Formats: sequence, C-alpha cells, structure tokens
Amino acid sequence: MKKQFWMGLVAGALVSAGCGTEPLEEERARPVVERYAALVNENYTDVVAKARTLQTAVNVFIADPTQAKLAVARSAWLAARPAYGQSEAFRFYGGPIDDEDTGPEGQINAWPLDEAYIDSVEGAPGAGIINATGEFPTLSEKLLTELNERDGETNIATGYHAIEFLLWGQDQSTTGPGNRPASDFEDGGTAPNAARRREYLKLVTDLLVKDLESVQAQWAPGANNYGKTFTALKPEEAVQRILTGMGSLSGAELSGERMTVAYDNKDQEDEHSCFSDSTLADLYANAVGIQNVYLGRYGNQDGPGLDELVAEVDEELDKKMKQQLQASLEAIQAIPGPFDQAILGADNSEGRQKVKAAVEALRAQTETLVDVATALGIELNLE
Repeated sequence: MKKQFWMGLVAGALVSAGCGTEPLEEERARPVVERYAALVNENYTDVVAKARTLQTAVNVFIADPTQAKLAVARSAWLAARPAYGQSEAFRFYGGPIDDEDTGPEGQINAWPLDEAYIDSVEGAPGAGIINATGEFPTLSEKLLTELNERDGETNIATGYHAIEFLLWGQDQSTTGPGNRPASDFEDGGTAPNAARRREYLKLVTDLLVKDLESVQAQWAPGANNYGKTFTALKPEEAVQRILTGMGSLSGAELSGERMTVAYDNKDQEDEHSCFSDSTLADLYANAVGIQNVYLGRYGNQDGPGLDELVAEVDEELDKKMKQQLQASLEAIQAIPGPFDQAILGADNSEGRQKVKAAVEALRAQTETLVDVATALGIELNLE
C-alpha cells in the first residue's frame, strides 16, 4: 500500500553503524544477489499464475452468477493471496512494484478500503462508483485507475481488496467473513446495477493481472529489465536493497501498519483483508516472504541466501536470525482467528496477548536484521 509508514517501531535501533567488517566480497555476494533475482522471478511468476486462475474463475462467475461459482471465485482469491503476500518482501526500495513514478503497487494491494467508494453499503444503497450511473456512465480500466486513491487514501477502486469486497461484501459477522449473495450480480436480483457490478469486477480483475504481469516482466531472466540491472549492481548496493525490503516489511509495515495499528485501535477497518477474514493468512505470508529471502528459497527452489553470507562472518548471529524468523511465523500462527476478533477485548485476553506477542517477535527480528546489515558492513536506514 502507498501510505505513510508507521514510525517509532523500534526507536533508534533501525540505523546500523555500517562498521565491523570489510565490504562484501564479489565472489561471496554475487551468487546471493543472482539467487535473489531468480527467487523474485519465481515468486512473481507464481503470483501471476494464481492471479490468472482468479481471473478465469471471475469470468466464469460473471457469465453465470450462481452461488456455487461465487464460491469458486472466492476460493481462487484466497489461493492467490499467499504468493503475493510473500512477494511483499521485494518492496520498499524503489523496485518495479513500488517505483515512485511507475510502480503499480497502489493499484494492486492498497488498503484500507472504503466500501462505499465502490458499491452500496448498509444504510447507503446508492453509494459507490457502481451506482453512480450519472457521474460515471461508462466504466473503463482508465476510469478506475484514475479514481483509485483520488481525494483520499481510502478511496480504493482497484486491486485485490476491491475484488475481495465485491466477492464477499461487507463483513458484518463476528464469526466469519462477509456473505454477499450471488444474486447481487444477477439482472433483476437483490441489488440494482448488477450488470455494472459484473463489469466492474471484470475490469478490476483484468487490471490486477495486467499490473502483476508488468512487475513480473521486470524480473524475467534474459531480458533487458530491472532484474538485469539489479544483478549488475555492486554487491553492497544490491544487498542493502534486499535488506531494506525485508526490514521495512518486517518492521514498519507488518508489525506496525498491519498489526499494531489494528491492535491499538481495535477497529476491523484497520485489518488487512477484512471482507474475507483472511488477514491472518496475509500476515503469515508476509513473514514467510521475509524468511524466504534470508534463506534464498521459494517453494521447492533453493540457493545461496543471506544466511550463507552472515554465517561466514558471525555464525551465532545467523543462528539467531533463523530462530527469530521461525519464532515470528509461529507467533502469527498462534493468533486465534479471525483477526478482527483477536484484537478486541481486554489486554489480558488470549487474542490480544497473542497479537502483541507476534508484534514483539517481529520487532525483535527487525532489530536483528539491522545487526545482520552491520555484520555485512552495510548501513541500513529503515523508516
């Protein structure tokens, strides 16, 4: 999401001194940098494949909007999310996903989303772009792109969460996700402007696939693209970017924006995937993505990771880092679902204690990531 990072996560500990070892040696670091670029491509290739499966399910649903086909589309959305969540470890350093001028991240995964900006909500049956037939008589990809985040960061018109809202509707349950009926998409069904709702869902799904394909193409091997430029960087610069992505996701974004804000506010609107109640899966995928980068692995593919560089200069630090990465995963898994209920209640309730423990585990691993940078002779500045 394109928004201000949550500050003050680990006080002043987020800047390393940049001392303690000689700069990274080319022969040690180059294989790690090349493996990182390959890993990124593997991850984004998976992201695109899952998004295309979602696209197919959405097309089948809008052609014949039955409850069974809506369920398949929802399952495809849920199946598409883990790969993208893992890929967020490649953000925060101006790469193809979030380049200040050309990066499509704000169209892909921006949140939190004001439901009434897109469609009708309880108490406002005429709300949203879908029902604004006078103001927006013709829906198009160009229009939705222009409307995304216009006049406010919650005015989200595109991306995973726009699709999520259309598939599930508002979440008004304490025990489960939203339950929009398929008949909202049927002509003469339970909601007006069904044809526009179908058209909107198709447009945002097609745009999501297109945006993700554009990012993946920038990391495809054998092309004159960002991936080629990245692997040609000096090792210090490349590893600094790698660590910046990991540390920013681990700290300011994951433990901060995605968990601490919701914990402090006790507000469902602050959780990541609130319509489908799949926020815990999002958090876990983010943590897996950080671990993947450190270990140099994605799925069944493995290769030289940062762990090998760190182990050569400080075996105990490498061991500590690996333990903390695993501890964060286990802490997130221990949070009772759904997340929007875990953040409620007294501070001594099980849910809030588990959320707090996960936040603390992520903060600890973020501090250690800064220690990793220092051990490699890199200055790391995280917001």
